[in-house]
Amino acid sequence: MNPAFSTTNLTKVYQMGEEQVVALNKISIEVPQGDYLAIMGPSGSGKSTLLNLLGCLDQPTEGNYELIGYAVGNLDDDELSKLRVQQIGFIFQSYNLIPYLDVLENIALPASYDKTSNLDAIKAQQIAELVGLGDRLNHKPLQLSGGQQQRVGIARSLANDPAFILADEPTGNLDSQTGTEILTFMRHAVTELSQTIVMVTHDPVAASFA
Repeated sequence: MNPAFSTTNLTKVYQMGEEQVVALNKISIEVPQGDYLAIMGPSGSGKSTLLNLLGCLDQPTEGNYELIGYAVGNLDDDELSKLRVQQIGFIFQSYNLIPYLDVLENIALPASYDKTSNLDAIKAQQIAELVGLGDRLNHKPLQLSGGQQQRVGIARSLANDPAFILADEPTGNLDSQTGTEILTFMRHAVTELSQTIVMVTHDPVAASFA
């Protein structure tokens, strides 16, 4: 099976005045398609830096990153934007939903940035039903619980059938019971949809699902 992505000697160094801060030091990983990976570590260990590099939001100082056959370091800004919207789904700790859009419209948002997307209203509704929101299609975010909002975030990340999903502390703002439900939905996406998920977390309970 081909990897969803791989990195070789991925390094990120920040220049802080006269001091160089090494945030990542020669990270080499290969993640197969359909894997569920947890990246753990305390604050300041480089988790967010690695997430930004994997999400094509930043460039490494050294090393290589290959995503579904694309050498990311060789792409220009337009190509990186296209790769992000078509091949990477994001799940955020703070949900990042658009408050004046309903559930279906929030789910369909990535498709609005991708002219080649085949997402339509029927498929968006199917994704909503997949995460248990079939009876909340026309609700706005403020009419939803935190767990329901995060389900919208998961559904939105699946909208363009990306190569993999990056989840940044996806249960950080949820109580333990709701967090477990969200992690179970994410596990469902891996097993039923053969989706690939990379989750950044400091929570051993969340990591145990990976």
